[in-house]
Amino acid sequence: MSAPLYTTTATSTGEGRAVGRATTDDGLLDVTLAIPTAMGGPGGATNPEQLFAAGWASCFHSALKMVAAQHKAPIADSTVTAEVSLTKTDEGGLALAAELRVRIGSGIAQETADELVAAAHAVCPYSVATRGNVPVTLATTVA
Repeated sequence: MSAPLYTTTATSTGEGRAVGRATTDDGLLDVTLAIPTAMGGPGGATNPEQLFAAGWASCFHSALKMVAAQHKAPIADSTVTAEVSLTKTDEGGLALAAELRVRIGSGIAQETADELVAAAHAVCPYSVATRGNVPVTLATTVA
């Protein structure tokens, strides 16, 4: 593996996901954490799954734009929504599952859009890191 292009550090304090705080070394991220009401917690703050979903959606969107440019199929209007679910494993532990919903504006064929999304999934660092560990569904819509 080559030298890192970028490294960041985040620190969790308090009780972690259950009324904790997460900060980055540069101070740009400073969030309170809470268990969501859907899981019996107080809600009112973000949680690790939301942060993971935001990171993956943003990273995947950048990968999509990059592969579209490489394929000379620029896409001006697009969104990526990452839905990250916390699930129980058969062994009683917890795991993640995800759906990446990509919407690409008109002017591109559905088949081309599907190919670009597959190519983005092949190179997105979050997708690479989770491959084989997190079940992922890709859904592509041309609007």
